[in-house]
Amino acid sequence: MSLYALVIFLSFAGPFALSFDKKVSFYKEWSFVFIATLIVALPFLIWDELFTQWGVWGFNADYLLKIYIGRLPLEEVLFFIVIPYNFIFLLKVVQAYFPNRNKKRIAPVFAFVFLTTSGLWMLLYGANYYTFLATFLSATLTILLRNRKWYQDFMWTYLLCLIPFFIVNGILTGAFTDAPIVWYSAKHIIGWRMISIPFEDLYYNYALLLPLTWLYFSLKNRKEN
Repeated sequence: MSLYALVIFLSFAGPFALSFDKKVSFYKEWSFVFIATLIVALPFLIWDELFTQWGVWGFNADYLLKIYIGRLPLEEVLFFIVIPYNFIFLLKVVQAYFPNRNKKRIAPVFAFVFLTTSGLWMLLYGANYYTFLATFLSATLTILLRNRKWYQDFMWTYLLCLIPFFIVNGILTGAFTDAPIVWYSAKHIIGWRMISIPFEDLYYNYALLLPLTWLYFSLKNRKEN
């Protein structure tokens, strides 16, 4: 098993095993999660493929199974299935185990921070492909979805996910290896690193997970109504 595949497997194993917890019963949500994941994964995989072709980022074959779909390693494709699954699982855990989470409405502050910083980075670093697209999508999605009832639950889950985010992305970007599994062109990022993780990854994950959450709740509410 490649290192990247091992990271994906270990990332998935815990949430999957805990999906049968009686209080969360996440297995009952799988149909909604699967459809939402597929819809969101498709444009992100196209983005990923194009940026790989353009040399914005790439993958170190030493840490891969060397099975490719287009120019994307199989592990990278699985990333867009496992990470959304884990996120919605954690969101359900937040809802099940933290009933008093929304007593203070701080989601508007969270949205304001993402919106204003995204706009700032777009203005200052608009020539960087990764910086611009990640922050542009973050800003646009925040404008469109920040007033949804579930946005504060999304916020808490996103903040909680920063713990596994720093572990997984740290491994992928070379914090614990001689060379990164995923490398980034210096021409298309600001250059700020959180240990080894490009600063833009915070906005990339936000832009991936916010529409995922919207689709998940839209599908679930339509089914229940």
